[in-house]
Amino acid sequence: MKKRVLSGIQPSGVIHLGNYLGAMKQHIEMQDSGTHECYFFIADLHALTTVKDAKRLAEMTHDVALTYLSLGLDPEKTTFFKQSDIAEHTELAWILSSVTPMGLLERAHAWKDAVEKGTKEKTVALFTYPVLMAADILIYKPDLVPVGKDQKQHIEITRDIATHFNSHFGETFNQPQELTPESVAVVPGTDGQKMSKSYGNTIDIFAPEATLKKQVMGIVTDSTPVEQPKDPSKCNVFALYKLLATPTEIAALEAQYKKGGFGYGEAKKLLLAKLLEVFAPARKKRVELEADRGYVERVLQMGADRARIEARKTLDEVRKKIGTRP
Repeated sequence: MKKRVLSGIQPSGVIHLGNYLGAMKQHIEMQDSGTHECYFFIADLHALTTVKDAKRLAEMTHDVALTYLSLGLDPEKTTFFKQSDIAEHTELAWILSSVTPMGLLERAHAWKDAVEKGTKEKTVALFTYPVLMAADILIYKPDLVPVGKDQKQHIEITRDIATHFNSHFGETFNQPQELTPESVAVVPGTDGQKMSKSYGNTIDIFAPEATLKKQVMGIVTDSTPVEQPKDPSKCNVFALYKLLATPTEIAALEAQYKKGGFGYGEAKKLLLAKLLEVFAPARKKRVELEADRGYVERVLQMGADRARIEARKTLDEVRKKIGTRP
């Protein structure tokens, strides 16, 4: 029996190598494995906590969809949709908020950061963000929710909210488990920190070749002279190359580092060539899909139609439990 998997991604900027290696690659692999029933959505309502520009939100949402489809998401195999197209998410979020303790939300990392560090505007949406996320998850009753290690708290809160609802109204929601693949390494950015749009250190896999080259050639390295041996374990270029290359290619580059007479500039050229090679099919497909904007919208609508059937089924059950639908 297939395990149901659900995951969402915010449309908060251009998709970069870290997004792909950290989440999207695993999503496509689960879809193609034949062992998972996949529900993947674009969390455009969540993005409203930071994005306050309608045109920009619409364009970024379209870009995320275009990127997924270019990388191999198959709308026949995966239910792929926009969060905002399923009104049942927000209705369930309100219902869940009626059983969610304030203290549970006050402990959420994003809210604590907003209060203590002033990292984000302290809005009601930011405070109740975990409740909407719980609704996003619980409404489809998934078995697994792929998340990064820094997102595990959201799944813990979701399970707590499910438990509170079940204790008030009877067994309704399951306890979804987080899926955090140990094999997924932290993807270093061009400055050595974790790759993130907020740090401005990304490698944008669908950028024009000239832009991609500029990003790769800008990767920070140390000042070891060309002729001297280098430690590949301490090099950002090598760390990124390892995430894309074959074992044979990795061993060959490692040997060149340790031998000496090989500069970081040459390593960067190898990384650029590997990026262009790995993403060549996706970059070509993206060009083709960009010519038919309506296709992307049709895919999202088809996914929403399928997702809505499951969402309504759960919400009907919930309405009966709470007494709004006798």
